[in-house]
Amino acid sequence: MKMNWYVKVKKRFGLTVSLVLFVFCIILASMLLAGLLVIILHHAGAINLWNEARPEQGNVFAPFRAILPMMVFSIITGTAITAFFSKKALRPIHKFIKATQRIAEGDFNVQLEINGIYELEELSRSFNKMAQELSSIETLRSDFVNNFSHEFKTPIVSIRGFAKLLKWQDLTDEQRSEYIDIIINESNRLTELSTNVLNMAKIEKQNILTEINSVNISEQIRTSILLLEKKWTDKKLYVNADFDEFFCQANEELLKQVWINILDNAIKYADQRGLIEVNIRQDQNTLYVSIKNTGSKISPEIQEKIFDKFYQGDASRSSEGTGIGLAISKKIVDLHNGAIRVNSGPDHVILTVELPLS
Repeated sequence: MKMNWYVKVKKRFGLTVSLVLFVFCIILASMLLAGLLVIILHHAGAINLWNEARPEQGNVFAPFRAILPMMVFSIITGTAITAFFSKKALRPIHKFIKATQRIAEGDFNVQLEINGIYELEELSRSFNKMAQELSSIETLRSDFVNNFSHEFKTPIVSIRGFAKLLKWQDLTDEQRSEYIDIIINESNRLTELSTNVLNMAKIEKQNILTEINSVNISEQIRTSILLLEKKWTDKKLYVNADFDEFFCQANEELLKQVWINILDNAIKYADQRGLIEVNIRQDQNTLYVSIKNTGSKISPEIQEKIFDKFYQGDASRSSEGTGIGLAISKKIVDLHNGAIRVNSGPDHVILTVELPLS
């Protein structure tokens, strides 16, 4: 009980008492120095504090006794004023302490409003920015866990269900073949998800590009289109990829993933019998690759999240994909000191990759 009382008192008055004691020590030291200086000047003959008739004139302590009441009065007055105004002066600090405690407890919606002192205003702005970033990170972490769990659970449940059906003896050959195909597709989906997650983890840890060479971007994109031929022919899409040869300094293996992921995403969301169009151009310093697909407009809210891990514009998750391809692409482009942007019109979506030529 005694310890709890001590902790409460220390918590309530610690900073206030420390400030008062600090000011008290400064006032006391300044008064002692001032008194000592007066005594030195008096005995040096520079000043004369007393009339010649005063008997204490020859006593070394006489001047000190004379100014002692003034020193004591100044110390008491200064300390009292400091103690009176310390609560108001320390109010922003107490607000900051309470806000940090809420952050530590997991409440990232706290905001500080401190005005009047420039340094404290900067502190509150930095704190608010930190809280917003932590809130965003927590949201992404929560979404990541939920989406990751859903993406893994769905194919596993499907595989288990159809595997049980295969045990039935009265299945026709057609049904058995259909169930086996579903299990194979779900297994491929699970493998793709695992590969993408491991790939994402690997790329996220990479901060420096290695194996940089002159890469034929045009040839990479043509190869990617051929690799995805089955997907775009199944949707009866028209692919326009008429461009010259363009080169830039890059990591060839990483850039392959960028074009495959973006093209795969364009095919996924393109209208049936729609259009996929690839354009490449460059200026003095930058190479621009634009991949356009016909389809529904992407809202500004979705555009802000399109490069988040496991985010899918199809909220029902009925479409294929893991929602991680564009996140990988953005990370790779960032490693190349480039940029990736999305632009959407009423009936089309354009993803543009900007890469420095050197």
